[in-house]
Order: sequence, then C-alpha cells, then structure tokens
Amino acid sequence: MLPQELIRHKRDGLELPSEAIAEFVRGIAEERIGDGQLGAFAMAVYLNGMSDAETVALTTAIRDSGQVLRWDDLELPGPVLDKHSTGGVGDLVSLVLGPWIAACGGHVPMVSGRGLGHTGGTLDKLESIPGYDVSPDQGRFRRLVQEVGVAIIGQTADLAAADKRLYAVRDVTATVESLPLIVASILGKKLACGLDALVMDVKVGSGAFMPTQEASIELANAIAEVASRAGTPTTALLTDMSQPLAPCAGNALEVYEAIALLSGDKREGRLFEVTQALAVEILLQGGLAESRQAAMTRLDRALSSGDAAERFSRMVAGLGGPTDLLERADRHLPQAPCQIVVHADRPGILRRLDTRALGMAVVELGGGRLQAGEAIDHGVGLSDIAALGERVDDRRPLAIIHARNQADAQRAAQRLRAAAEIGDDEVTPPTLIHDAIRREAK
Repeated sequence: MLPQELIRHKRDGLELPSEAIAEFVRGIAEERIGDGQLGAFAMAVYLNGMSDAETVALTTAIRDSGQVLRWDDLELPGPVLDKHSTGGVGDLVSLVLGPWIAACGGHVPMVSGRGLGHTGGTLDKLESIPGYDVSPDQGRFRRLVQEVGVAIIGQTADLAAADKRLYAVRDVTATVESLPLIVASILGKKLACGLDALVMDVKVGSGAFMPTQEASIELANAIAEVASRAGTPTTALLTDMSQPLAPCAGNALEVYEAIALLSGDKREGRLFEVTQALAVEILLQGGLAESRQAAMTRLDRALSSGDAAERFSRMVAGLGGPTDLLERADRHLPQAPCQIVVHADRPGILRRLDTRALGMAVVELGGGRLQAGEAIDHGVGLSDIAALGERVDDRRPLAIIHARNQADAQRAAQRLRAAAEIGDDEVTPPTLIHDAIRREAK
C-alpha cells in the first residue's frame, strides 16, 4: 500500500492491515516517508482512532524499527523487568524501584526520559549526580544489567528509531493527545528492551499527564491490553497525582529522597507506598514471588539488608558517578544557595493543591526547561511540601523553596501560595492507588 493510500484509508475511517502499518513505520525509520505524510497520518489517527489490532501493529512496528535488545546470550539468572510512569511532580519511583527489583533477583534495563512540561524527568535527576553517564555504550549498559541488575539510561538512536521522528511531528501538529499514538510511543520503546514483564504507573489528578480520570483509565487499559497482545504480561496501576508523590520536587532534592528510601531511613509515605505496590506487581508478573505476601517479604529483606542501596550505589559508580554517593551525598549533589520558608496566606487545613502549578514553579526556578535544549539547574526545587489534609500555620509551612536567588524564590512563593487552597474543615486525602489492571501475555 502506497503511503498516500494508507493515509487515505485512515482518513476515511477504514482499518489498516498490519502489513501496511509495518511497511509505513519502516518508511519512517528509513526516512522514505516525508514529514508531510507523517503529519497527515498522525492527524488521521488522531481524528479516527485505531482498533486494538491496529494499535498492536503500530506498537510492534515501532518496537521493531530499530534494535530490539536480546538477553539470551548473557544467560541472566532472573527475568528482565521494567516500569514506566506517565509522569508527575515529585515522582522519583524509578530511582528506587530499579535497584529494589534488582536486589530481588530481577534485571532492569530501564530506558528513561527527560522532563516534559510540568513533569520531572528521570534522566535530569540522575544527571544531578556528577559524572553519571546517561548515554553509555551498549556493552557497558548490558554489563551493568547483567552484573548489578539495573542500569537507568536514556534512549539510544538505535532503539525504536521511528518513534523519535513520529513524536517530533506529533509535537508540532497538535496530535500528541492521540491515545493509540501515545500507547505505541510508550510501549514501542519499552518493549524494544526485550522485557519479560512490565508494570505501568498511570497518574490521576491535577498533576497527571492525562487531563481527566476517565482519560487516565482509558490509557491504563489500552497500555495493558496492547502490551499483553504484543507478548509482554503487564500490570497498570492508577495512582494519585493530586499532590506531589514525594514531599519534594527538584532534581538533586529527589535524589536525596531516593537515597533516604533505599537506605531504609524512610519506610512510610506516599512515595514508599506507590513504589512498594509497583514492586509487588512486577515481582508477581516476573515470577519472582508466588504471592503478594512473599513479594512483600522479599522486598523488605532487600531494603533491610542494604542490598537495594548497594545496587543503586554500584549502578551510579558503574555509569561514571562517585563511588561514595550514599555516604557523602551532601558533598556531591548540588545545592541551591537561597532557601526560603513559605507559609500559607492564613492558617488552616490544606484542602487542595494545583500540582501542575507546583511543577511549573520548579521549571521556572530553573529545574526544568521552558525551551528544548535549555540547561537545567539541578539544585533548585521544593522540599518539605505539606500534604493534603495537613494543617499549615506559622509553624508548619507550605514548603521550603530552594532557588538561585531571592527574586526567583519570591516568584515561586507567589505561585505556591496561589496553588494552595486553605480551609477550616478536615479533608480526607484522595485514594493513593485507585485500581490495578492486569493482563497476561496473549
């Protein structure tokens, strides 16, 4: 089928054959398909959607458009596992989950991304660690996955090659929000890592990527269904993002928080609960635990023994970072020179937070990018963020702002106060984990 015929079929609402989709995606990767045709295809999909069969075909074609990692030759003693999140504020789950799963016998080749809009990026957080190389050669990446059990890096040019072009065109043609294109983009990259099982964290709330709870539920169902039909057992959890997941937001600040969890200094809080729930699901999917209780026991042992923290330390050192990061984080991680405590306009109960606004406050401080390619200030951000339902007053602030200067700090303080709704009545915090959608490989 010629590219223009394929576009015409989808424009007219017809279902595309899998072979035609595969050939079109090969054309994208090989640059035989021009940006004009690519934009027309994306708009046709945006307007008319895709069936499950079409979405599976698009996903597997993107997966196969570049190198698909194989692990058979390494004879790994455990399954190859991974997670993906739709992103949020204070969401540093990947930094904790990867080493934690590795300490339980899994192998985690985690390909992560940078911040997008108000959401923080795992790679930006890791690059706050001096020397950490997010783009190692493949030999080093594979060796770490084999020997340490985890390596968190960025997408290589060889992985899901068609996705980079397709995403760039979607970004400038107002077609980013297409559900089939979102699913194929996420899973094309993840499944190219040769996974035995996948767990998805789909956010719901004011700081979520998807605009409504209904849209988040639809995305979670689609990801679990498509991944399973592509041969990878998948669980998708719907988790709350109506407030920051951790009590901090900002690159180095979140690395500090990850170290605290991995070292066992923290065994409670929203971040710990979500990470633990995702870890349980992936141990069950990967066959590393026979029951939920067995998974919990194994995870607890990995933290208590120090093995999870050691895996993180070895990964950091193996990718060029300091060998003593866990012991001397203050020496290595950047810190902002200006810190101010921000109180609410009046005392009362924190009833609501515009989490997206908090994320944008971090971006404006320099912790994210207003334009592609901008440098990031890894030391800025928010810490000690108050939780929904908590009383704030002259003793309990809304947060502490870490900024480069007083002017930046004051602007962030204004945004923070405007994002908070204070009341007099008690409020019940929203449910942390809304639902779990599980699919076995088909």
